This record gives sequence, structure tokens and C-alpha cells, in this order.
Amino acid sequence: MDVTKILGELRQEREQIEEAIISLERLARGRGRRRGRPPAWLSVAKKRGRPPGSKNKNTGLAKTAVG
Repeated sequence: MDVTKILGELRQEREQIEEAIISLERLARGRGRRRGRPPAWLSVAKKRGRPPGSKNKNTGLAKTAVG
């Protein structure tokens, strides 16, 4: 039974566990910031109106036919 070898392995495991804890803490911290107004680049990506190729296109004929 080599005590120094066991201690070395335990220290390596402790370092890996600490790294895992740090990464999980970063993930948990990042999820809490989802409140409020979305960033400007995200709102620009969302376009208003109908998507291209959709039905019921406004051709302008309905405006002239009513008058």
C-alpha cells in the first residue's frame, strides 16, 4: 500500500472536482441574466410581417376595389 501514490491520486481527483464545480457555477450564473430587454442584435434578427412566400399577400387591389 503506497500512501504517497494514493495521496497523489486523491489530489488529482480534488483538482478535477474543483474544476467541475467552477464550470457549473459559471453555467448557473449565466442562466440568471435572461431577464429584461433582449440585446439589440437579437431584436434586429426578428423581422416583422409575413415571411416570404406566405399566402394572402397584399397586392394593393383591395384598396382600389373598395373606393
